[in-house]
Amino acid sequence: MWYLNMTAVLAIAGMSVLMGLTRRLPGQKRWLLLAFNLAFIGLYSQRLLVFYAVYTLVNYLLFVFLARLERGKLFWFILFLALNVGGVVLLRLADMEIFQHPVLGTLVTIGIIYNVLKAIDALYFAYFIGRDAICKPVDYANYLLFVPTFTSGPILKFRDFMADTKVPYQVDAPMAEACVKRIILGMFKKIVLVTWMTTAFDHVSSGELNTFTSLFLMVWFYILIFFDFSGYSDIAVGFGRLFGYQVPENFKRPFMSPTLTQYWRNWHATLGDWFRDHIYMFFSRKSPSKWTGAGLSVLIMVLIGLWHGFTWLYVAWGVYHGVIIAAESLLKKSLVNRKKVSKLYFYWRCFLTQSIVTLAVIVYCPNHEIVIRIYKGLLHFPSFF
Repeated sequence: MWYLNMTAVLAIAGMSVLMGLTRRLPGQKRWLLLAFNLAFIGLYSQRLLVFYAVYTLVNYLLFVFLARLERGKLFWFILFLALNVGGVVLLRLADMEIFQHPVLGTLVTIGIIYNVLKAIDALYFAYFIGRDAICKPVDYANYLLFVPTFTSGPILKFRDFMADTKVPYQVDAPMAEACVKRIILGMFKKIVLVTWMTTAFDHVSSGELNTFTSLFLMVWFYILIFFDFSGYSDIAVGFGRLFGYQVPENFKRPFMSPTLTQYWRNWHATLGDWFRDHIYMFFSRKSPSKWTGAGLSVLIMVLIGLWHGFTWLYVAWGVYHGVIIAAESLLKKSLVNRKKVSKLYFYWRCFLTQSIVTLAVIVYCPNHEIVIRIYKGLLHFPSFF
């Protein structure tokens, strides 16, 4: 969101320069970053700042309490998870105008679906690591409020962010050059390609649809959201690293994924990693059976669908992906080693995976009426006579 506002981009760029100029000051990385995060969010919206100040403080207290517990940790751990998830559900329902409340609104939901995942990751760390997980309040606040990844990720891992916090600011000229080029590439994707492709999509989708135009729109939209989200990720990674933090990659050549299982390790990689680490790991610590693993795969994809939005279309999307990933696991087809198969077979599997993804990717379109029209259009085969 920030990266479509030139004033916000200039502010973040200015902060990157300031971080470099003050690199030798003691505590610069942690205190300067906190001041910037708070000032930036506060200038954007005082209401948003108040919300996140309370949210961050409450979660830090829960985090420290859980880390210091010696007994009964599981009860409190589940309770704290439920509080975070329940709070996000209420905010999403308010955002969908299912109910109204003067305190809630669209504004306070900015970034919440990403930041709650970070808060939960910290709770996991506190539950499994204990007292050694405790960090300083300033570092926890920077973790949740980190401006470059605040609204749309990539999703930061608590342990990695804390490790970066302890390392002095070390951005040199070659790294700065690479980051600036990455940011420019991301801007080109977001501002030029996505704008043009969105105009074309809207024009075609507004007309009569048949099998061919619907298939075209599915493929077109797939490429569009790739440029949109990978462009955002490029900018976030670039600025995040200029701030002195190793923001993880979100897209790892997803079009060269020979299975759907591998695809979800390469497309929006930090989201897939988060759900595997926190759902699959938690419920499968005792070597689950292949059927349990398959069931967890379906659960994870349904949860990812609901994470995107509370609609039946996203539930169906989650079941669709989950069942295919489960089938890959049960049939022992989850992984294809490129070095051990022929080129023809490898590229055929990549094509098959992309076809599977393309058939459901249109669900990401925010206008669900268009989504239904495109699916209906698939059934209208044009007559050439």
